[in-house]
Amino acid sequence: MSMYVENRHLAYREKLGTNCIENGWEEIAKSLDENGYAVIKNILSMDSCDNLTRNYAVESLYRATIHMARYSFGKGEYKYFSYPLPADIQTLRVTLYTKLAVIANSWNERLNIGFRFPDTHESYLQQCHGQGQKRPTPLILKYGEGDYNCLHQDLYGALSFPIQLAILLDEPGLDFQGGEFMLTEQRPRMQTKATVVPLQKGDAVIFPVNERPVRGGRGEYRVKMRHGVSKIHSGNRHTLGVIFHDAT
Repeated sequence: MSMYVENRHLAYREKLGTNCIENGWEEIAKSLDENGYAVIKNILSMDSCDNLTRNYAVESLYRATIHMARYSFGKGEYKYFSYPLPADIQTLRVTLYTKLAVIANSWNERLNIGFRFPDTHESYLQQCHGQGQKRPTPLILKYGEGDYNCLHQDLYGALSFPIQLAILLDEPGLDFQGGEFMLTEQRPRMQTKATVVPLQKGDAVIFPVNERPVRGGRGEYRVKMRHGVSKIHSGNRHTLGVIFHDAT
């Protein structure tokens, strides 16, 4: 099976909407299971990508700016959105959660974790806020020449939703060179496995936040995951990160 989920119901060019993400989830779940990630082509229109990139300079949209070099996270910067989120991002967060929660609950069952995620994102955020995690986590990352993002996990408190996505907002080879999205798997008693996920402008990669179940010869085992971005050789690269838990 291709790692790339081609589904017209998931790809929309003109605007975001709840009817465009109804199908293709068996393939997405299978790709996550087999490969550790899944790619949805054209989840954002070119206009939506450009609008998000232009609005990077609108400070009123954000609650915090992080300069990565200051914290040894890499080089570049990113900004966390404030509530209320922009409409495109809110739609993505709410509608994708309902589909991803099914996969997340199946992972917990396979790993014998008793917790079950609620059906709606609103209900899940109520749980986060009850734990003191009230700050929104969707963000935009900006990289220039020589910038990169070290391998990391986006964990912000006691509660974390196990799946997230990143959407590329610029065109590789045209707007920038280098800057590949990378995933690593730390497998028990084995060396770390690294994967480069090729993306085009408007594509989303869905991947684990922390760990995922893998079927082995003796049953299920846990694989630790990390993600990052390789060095930008030239140009500028922007990415939208959609994380479903809030932060403390």
